Amino acid sequence: MSGAAARTDKPISADSEVLLDFVDGHAALTARGFLGKKAAMAGDVPPESAAAVRFDLTGQVALVTGAARGLGSSIALALARAGADVVLGLRERSSGVALAESIRALGRKALPLQMDVTQRAQISAAVAEAIAHFGRIDILVNNAGIGPPAPALEVTEADFDATLNVNLKGTFFVSQEVGRHMVANRSGKIVMLSSQAGFVGLPTESVYCMTKAGISHLTKCLAVEWGPHRVNVNAVAPTFIRTPGTVKWLENEAFHSDLLSKIPLGRVGDPVDVCGAVVFLASPAAGLINGATLLIDGGFTAR
Repeated sequence: MSGAAARTDKPISADSEVLLDFVDGHAALTARGFLGKKAAMAGDVPPESAAAVRFDLTGQVALVTGAARGLGSSIALALARAGADVVLGLRERSSGVALAESIRALGRKALPLQMDVTQRAQISAAVAEAIAHFGRIDILVNNAGIGPPAPALEVTEADFDATLNVNLKGTFFVSQEVGRHMVANRSGKIVMLSSQAGFVGLPTESVYCMTKAGISHLTKCLAVEWGPHRVNVNAVAPTFIRTPGTVKWLENEAFHSDLLSKIPLGRVGDPVDVCGAVVFLASPAAGLINGATLLIDGGFTAR
């Protein structure tokens, strides 16, 4: 909802009310509990029972890797709409010019950076430049990933190494570089891009599935290490999402029908389905969530 404000007042019970305000894509939720609405309005409710649950990211600085296209660009725009300034980690810096302009058109700041996640020197340089420019990084979204399909008996060493270098090695060392800054500041939110492929076996995707399962477990490990420093580390695990990279699969009628038969909700995902979850995990509303992988799969893995 852009350019206008709307309010939805929905009673939850006789003694509890939730007010949800949406303004230009920002959401602010206020719960007023056991002392009742009048007492809350009068300011008599203790902070713990009239807590503001915020989903907006106003004033935050977010870094998104693999931001040039697909889910990465959608996530970057969603973070900007939620109020964040955005650092774009790009394999080719020039590929982020149009996206940066779109973010600035939303009234937010954007900084495209050269950041091939398979090159540690580029990781270090990009993070240093982002911090020099904005003063900090509050949110990291590890989106960069690849997955060349092949039957397990035909996987080449080159494809194996390339997939691990981006999906696991790149994700780890970007997290390490940004994590040092967050741990020192005792604040930060990291959101990993795992996949439903990390929870099921998929033909022709053995290496990709392995790396995405690894990302979910890395999420737990970093959450345990960095949680005491007030750094939350979580992941999202989407099903097939409709992006330019998945069009060739989803346009295959047999593949599409088979996929839908496995998803109880009966549809593939759209970028907004993932973006909402990423914004939530990056927001103050997810303050006590740590080490979790949120499946966004329409029930695919619930069977």
